[in-house]
Amino acid sequence: MLASSVFSNEAISAVNIVKTFRKRNAIANLSISIPEGRRVALLGPNGAGKSTALKIICGILKPDYGEVRIRGMEPNSAEAKKALGFLPEDASPYPTLSVRENLEYIGAIRGTEDLDGRINELADILSISEYMEMRVSALSRGNRQKVSVALSLIHRPEIMVMDEPLNYLDIPTQENLITLFSEMKGTFLVSTHIMSIAEKLTDHVIIISRGQEIWSGSTVELRNMGHGQETIEQIVSRLMKGVSPSS
Repeated sequence: MLASSVFSNEAISAVNIVKTFRKRNAIANLSISIPEGRRVALLGPNGAGKSTALKIICGILKPDYGEVRIRGMEPNSAEAKKALGFLPEDASPYPTLSVRENLEYIGAIRGTEDLDGRINELADILSISEYMEMRVSALSRGNRQKVSVALSLIHRPEIMVMDEPLNYLDIPTQENLITLFSEMKGTFLVSTHIMSIAEKLTDHVIIISRGQEIWSGSTVELRNMGHGQETIEQIVSRLMKGVSPSS
């Protein structure tokens, strides 16, 4: 156990996280600290450890070493779960339940106030009202993603942790969600491969490679690192390629 003094009162604090799968480090001594109200994109190449890091932060996986706190609390505590909204990559709502039953079930577990009103609100935003009585297994991949997004938002969380949140969504729904997230007050940690989405949803960036942080700062600072007409995607790519295999 790490001394409690290493944790601040920040929304998300992960200290010296290590996670190994089959003798391979997925996360190698990674620390992430996100103040209340900050919106952070987690970037990195395939296999960098982004999804693993998000699952550890939300208490889905336990680290081999290191600790995580959500507002100073254990990720699996009732208080942290109430504050957190987690959208994993390729999330899977309960397939044999209807859309409404999924939302009612998770909403009840999370203690959502005015649950019926919240369900109707999210159904309208995500354009799933006509599918509410259908089983999730009968939905298209895009509509299943919409249901997954609604489940992560059902309890009005103040800390959102999302892994590729706009995957499979049509353009109108993407725009509706971007508007919704922009209007929400809270803390965001968003993993994505698409820099344009990162810029729309966040204002700070953490880049990791091989489970380690290689750069962090604001999107403005990131853009200022460009050479000539270099795009922000090219800047990020250059930073990722600059990590040696032995690092």
